[in-house]
Amino acid sequence: MKKILAVALLFSALLFGGAVETFLAAARAQVGKTLTYDPTYVKLKFPGGDVPLSKGVCTDVVVRALRGLDIDLQERIYSYKKSHPKLFKGLYYTDRLDPNIDHRRVKNIQTYFAARGYRVKGAFRPGDIVVWKLPGSNLDHIGICSNRYNADGEPLIIHNVGAGAKEEDVLRAYHIVDHFRIFDR
Repeated sequence: MKKILAVALLFSALLFGGAVETFLAAARAQVGKTLTYDPTYVKLKFPGGDVPLSKGVCTDVVVRALRGLDIDLQERIYSYKKSHPKLFKGLYYTDRLDPNIDHRRVKNIQTYFAARGYRVKGAFRPGDIVVWKLPGSNLDHIGICSNRYNADGEPLIIHNVGAGAKEEDVLRAYHIVDHFRIFDR
């Protein structure tokens, strides 16, 4: 029995480790390709819709990285919001379902991840997703913890805060309001 448990734990670590690496590779692949921050509302294909890779917002970094694992937040958030509308009520100026934008809004992603039980506290690990409030505003921001670290041993962040996708040392640059771990919980 102990051998079976040990093999299962090892397999689980390899499976989640591989998922984190794939997730981070898909996030990092946007750096140098997503060159601008563009929040323009666009009609998208559903499911699997995306704005051109050359532009996007902070949420697009997360959405595209998860698509590297065949996880479509556009479809998942739309379906979840449709079946649990009260969780999303009042987050934005309209509560109507919209597959073109719902997955591109920080509060919707935050609500979905929290409802799925992904919220964590404590140290930040590669692949974790962080939500901040930007200074001097009430704007939400979201990014992904990298497997590259600063001099203090904290992860760099893969995000788009205004000048395209970047990998930067900004974990503590903004006010952290939420922290999620969807792999290896």
